[in-house]
Amino acid sequence: MKIKREVKIGIIVTVALALLFWGFNFLRGKNVFTSQREFYAIYEQIDGLTEANPVLVNGFKVGQVDKMYFLSPTNGKIVVRIAMYNEINIPKNTIAKIVSSDLLGSKAIELKLGNSTSFANSGDTLLSGIQGSLQDEVSKQILPFKKKAESLLLSMDSVMAVIQYVFNKETRDNLAKSFENIKFTLDNLKHFTYNIDTLVSTQKNRLAAIIGNVESLTRNLKDNNQKITTILNNFSAISDSLAKANISKTIKKADNALEQFSQITNKINNGTGSISLLLNNDSLYNNLKSASKELDELLLDVKLHPKRYVHFSLFGKSSKKDPYKAPDKEKK
Repeated sequence: MKIKREVKIGIIVTVALALLFWGFNFLRGKNVFTSQREFYAIYEQIDGLTEANPVLVNGFKVGQVDKMYFLSPTNGKIVVRIAMYNEINIPKNTIAKIVSSDLLGSKAIELKLGNSTSFANSGDTLLSGIQGSLQDEVSKQILPFKKKAESLLLSMDSVMAVIQYVFNKETRDNLAKSFENIKFTLDNLKHFTYNIDTLVSTQKNRLAAIIGNVESLTRNLKDNNQKITTILNNFSAISDSLAKANISKTIKKADNALEQFSQITNKINNGTGSISLLLNNDSLYNNLKSASKELDELLLDVKLHPKRYVHFSLFGKSSKKDPYKAPDKEKK
């Protein structure tokens, strides 16, 4: 039987269309000869995700992004349809997370399998999430170093400002003078140590004698340690006795005596009392001096002329009394 030309052309066109359909889906990663399940995830933003991007479970490809469209024209949320041709069970609390699949920024959906005992069916909507981009991750890692670098730069600026302030002309001159003073001090120290060395060398015998005397003194102290201890104990006993004695009462009595003496001296200075009159009144002194002189003359006259004052007669006859005469100064 001879096949007509039109039939051949129809068969060829049909086969070509089938091959074209299969090839197009194959290029999209979709196998039209195997059954597949569909799941959905809703995102606020998809961060560069495109159709035909892979869907992974622990890094193993189990499907691909089949379609993306807006949930509604008003809210801007994006629905992503996931085509899965693997028979792995997907728990209902699984998270479909958009991640970077390589360093170039290619995107994929990583299914973070949950722990639910209930599994999602084809057509169910999964939980969604998005991982920060590699640039964001690098930025997060570098941010602490950036802050430290900024702080270091500020510190370096402060250090440079201090260095510029320190190493100006005036400061350099001061530093030069300081080094000169240090050199002068070191020279003086060297000269001083030389003098000390010379003194020790020349006075070696005297130093030895001094050290010997010190050793002798310490030896005597050691030998008389018991005596020194006894003396200290006696001194301690005396101090304890003094502490136990009524020192305050004795001091109070002494204060009273000094107060009375002060009152007496004040009276004398103020002209009160006989002693004050004797010390301060010239007339009383003169009277006492005159009386003393007359008494002296009387005693001298009694010595020279006792008959004038003492009369003795066996017969009771009174003798003639001589009148009083002032004693001759030459007879004194």
